Amino acid sequence: MTTPELQAGERIDQLYSQDIQIIQSPEVFAFSLDAVLLADFAKLPPRQSSQTVDLCAGNGAVGLFMSSKTRGKIAEVEIQPRLADMARRSVALNDLTERVTVYEGDLAQVNQWIPKDSVDVVTCNPPYFEDLPDSQKNPNRYLAIARHEITTTLATVVQTTSGLLKMNGKVYFVHRPDRLLQLLDLMTAHRLAPKRIRLVHPKPGKEANMVLVEAIKDGKPGGLRFLDPLIVYDGHGEYSPEVKALLYGTD
Repeated sequence: MTTPELQAGERIDQLYSQDIQIIQSPEVFAFSLDAVLLADFAKLPPRQSSQTVDLCAGNGAVGLFMSSKTRGKIAEVEIQPRLADMARRSVALNDLTERVTVYEGDLAQVNQWIPKDSVDVVTCNPPYFEDLPDSQKNPNRYLAIARHEITTTLATVVQTTSGLLKMNGKVYFVHRPDRLLQLLDLMTAHRLAPKRIRLVHPKPGKEANMVLVEAIKDGKPGGLRFLDPLIVYDGHGEYSPEVKALLYGTD
C-alpha cells in the first residue's frame, strides 16, 4: 500500500467494512453516508472487461467503495482539481491504479476520455441543490460546488449518463426525495427507464431525506419497484444493523 503525502488539513479515514482508506479534508471534501449507500446500491458486472463510471466523484469515495464488486475498470470524473488530486492519491493508497482512473474536468466533456455508448454502469452522487439566485451557499467554494449545481445541472448529468451507457447499461443515483420527480422526468426524456427506488429515512417516524434510484438505458417501460425503506438510526440514536454493517462490516 502506497503511503501518500498529505496536504495541510488532510487525514486518512477508513471504511472498515471495505478495508478501504481514503484521504479526506473537512475544509475541502469528506464523504458522507450517501456515498456509502450509493456504492452499496449499485450492481456492477464482475467481469474484467466491464467499465463503470462515477460522475461527480469528489474525493473518489464511491468508486473506491465499489472496487471490490468488480474486476473491471472504474473511471472517476471530478471537476475540482483539488478533489481530483485527493482521489488519485486515495486510489494509489489502496493499490488500485491499474483499475481505477481519475479524470479531472467537466463531466459534460467526458467523451474526450470515455467513448459514447461504451459503459456498463454509471453512478452519480450529484449536487443536490439547484443554483438559484436566492440560494444560500456555503462560503467555502469547494463545499458550495459539491452541494449546489454551480458547475453542472441535473439535466446535464442525466444527459451525459445516457450518452455514456451501452444499451441495457445501468445507472444508479442518490438524490433528495423532493427532486425525485424531476429526476424521473429527465431519465424518461433520455432513454433511461427507472426500475428500482429505495427511500432512506434518518430514523423511524421521520420523512425520507435521501432516495436511491436505478434505471436501465432503453429498458422496457414499467416494472418499477419500490424496495423496503432504509432506516439510518434506530429509536435510540444508534446505527441500524444494515447501516452499521455497511460502515463497519459484520462480526
